[in-house]
Amino acid sequence: MKEITATMAGTVLNVMVTAGDSVAEGQEVLMLESMKMEIPVESQAAGTVAEVKVNIGDFVNEGDVLLVME
Repeated sequence: MKEITATMAGTVLNVMVTAGDSVAEGQEVLMLESMKMEIPVESQAAGTVAEVKVNIGDFVNEGDVLLVME
């Protein structure tokens, strides 16, 4: 299992994947908003989304787990 974590604190603006989705390395999986900027979160490796840990509108801190990949 691989975890995708937040690179900075912000609000979850959009979640582009759901559990069971296959993703490629470098694919945008989530969008954060911080200080009025949109920050894309990309998958660091190819795999399958096992679990989405956040919802749109959630506030996350740097290092929080956003997704779990298989």
